Amino acid sequence: MQNPGQFKVHSGGLAWKRQGGGKTIEIDKADVTSVTWMKVPRAYQLGVRIKDGLFYRFIGFREQDVSSLTNFIQKNMGVTPDEKQLSVSGHNWGGIDIDGNMLTFMVGSKQAFEVSLPDVAQTQMQGKTDVLLELHVDDTTGANEKDSLMDLSFHVPTSNTQFVGDENRPPAHILWETILKFADVGSSEEPVVTFDGIAILTPRGRYSVELHQSFLRLQGQANDFKIQYSSIVRLFLLPKSNNPHTYVVITLDPPIRKGQTLYPHIVIQFETEVVVERDLALSKELMAEKYKDRLEESYKGLIHEVFTKVLRGLSGAKVTRPGSFRSCQDGYAVKSSLKAEDGLLYPLEKGFFFLPKPPTLVLHEEIEYVEFERHGAGGASMSAHYFDLLVKLKNDQEHLFRNIQRNEYHNLFNFINGKNMKIMNLGGDGQGTSVVTDVLRDTDDDAVDPHLERIKNQAGDEESDEEDEDFVADKDDSGSPTDDSGDEDSDASDSGGEKEKSSKKEASSSKPVQKRKPKGRDEDGTEKKKAKKKKDPNAPKRAMTPFMYFSMAERGNMKSSNPDLPTTEIAKKLGEMWQKMSSEEKQPYIQQAQVDKKRYEKESAVYRGEAPVDVDSGNESD
Repeated sequence: MQNPGQFKVHSGGLAWKRQGGGKTIEIDKADVTSVTWMKVPRAYQLGVRIKDGLFYRFIGFREQDVSSLTNFIQKNMGVTPDEKQLSVSGHNWGGIDIDGNMLTFMVGSKQAFEVSLPDVAQTQMQGKTDVLLELHVDDTTGANEKDSLMDLSFHVPTSNTQFVGDENRPPAHILWETILKFADVGSSEEPVVTFDGIAILTPRGRYSVELHQSFLRLQGQANDFKIQYSSIVRLFLLPKSNNPHTYVVITLDPPIRKGQTLYPHIVIQFETEVVVERDLALSKELMAEKYKDRLEESYKGLIHEVFTKVLRGLSGAKVTRPGSFRSCQDGYAVKSSLKAEDGLLYPLEKGFFFLPKPPTLVLHEEIEYVEFERHGAGGASMSAHYFDLLVKLKNDQEHLFRNIQRNEYHNLFNFINGKNMKIMNLGGDGQGTSVVTDVLRDTDDDAVDPHLERIKNQAGDEESDEEDEDFVADKDDSGSPTDDSGDEDSDASDSGGEKEKSSKKEASSSKPVQKRKPKGRDEDGTEKKKAKKKKDPNAPKRAMTPFMYFSMAERGNMKSSNPDLPTTEIAKKLGEMWQKMSSEEKQPYIQQAQVDKKRYEKESAVYRGEAPVDVDSGNESD
């Protein structure tokens, strides 16, 4: 395999799992027909052939692994591994060995290269002595793979004794007929079934989707993708909540590539209520021999169901549907946003899937912990109805799902807790249900948002008598206001402080110097507690400063670019960035602050005209 992973040998067979998650290959010992060892540059290669003709190569074994694995395979699988020699002489003449559906070019008794005949899309004669092979163009490729084999040609002289011919059928013709028996020729000409005008969200466009025997093709006006079924890891069939569309997601490993962009997920959007009828272009003999109990001759039903059933039968990929999670509207997902894109977050039995863009699959086994966070929008009281969900992976990567409706909290929390995932509270000090519930309860008057406190300190507002009261959280990376229920205007605070200092200096010049009492103590020297001002829940929330809008717009980007940077350093760097910005760059945040200031002045005028309110009469409602 060209990707690093873990290889496992057990009494029941073989297994390989890609490092970091992804494709898993499992081979039952009953399906193994032959095993070979080969010395390749800097390592050993283990080749495993199975009954349906597939051949797997596992590269990277050490010399001491050969003997131990050979003994284990021979004892537990009843197959004796053979040793094959690799030709490194560079000769381009030799013989051809066709074993099953594998064509091997031999130089003497050593192997030069081999080609899987099911990968051959076309083969034809060139003259009387040459056989041309054209291979499938597979648009699934790894990030580091830039070249792929397109075609190769064999010259078979008339004196060849391996493929004996006659005057009408020279040796090259005999080789060509032999290759035709195993090559995937014909399925590339006529698809098994076609779905026209299908809306695909990633890569975006309308495509004609052709399902062939060994690959699928996406034909659009600007793009044409050809994908081998062996690259399909899993299919997802996910209905959209209260929406006339359904997602069908094809997960690939390796992904398809368009320019420099990789697409590990093909997101198809079907109209849920459309009914179609399709007949499969497969012979009865082929249906009985190859696709027995996997496909039917014809299908009729909802288009997404028909598409998924046919693709599953042809590719052998498993299908994942929604699990036990239900939202407040009895849907399968909750509305959320990721990286400035709105979408749906599907809590599945083995992972989370965010759709449609960017399609993000997070498996439960990859998660280190999840954390419920506040969401906020300055001055917008309705923002108290939202929260964020931070998912931290074991590889230190983070996914922040924002703007989840508050009434979805209990269903989402119960689902995550039921999967035994570690749940952190807002401050990261615990994981118990009661701790998180306290952070996210409807009237959280005593909890202070540490992010807002850092912003206030950075802006110069050293203390405030009001406290953050609502359950709020940051918007996505593009930035949006957060709820500020207790921040003073930092510019006004700074100017007020300077005036107070100057007045004290003037007073001290005209009065005799007196010994000052210790701050916070009475005349008798006892410590005096400062009475905490009681907050009126009906009081309007103060306007935010331009710097605070800037901080919340850039904090997410700063955190993702510097994941190891402490929060205090992030606040410091944001302050430095603000100081270096020009007036033009600050203008959008100044305009946001001006709008919020007008809102505050308007609400303050209404508030001052109201009758006094007994703040202890009850809890503030949303």
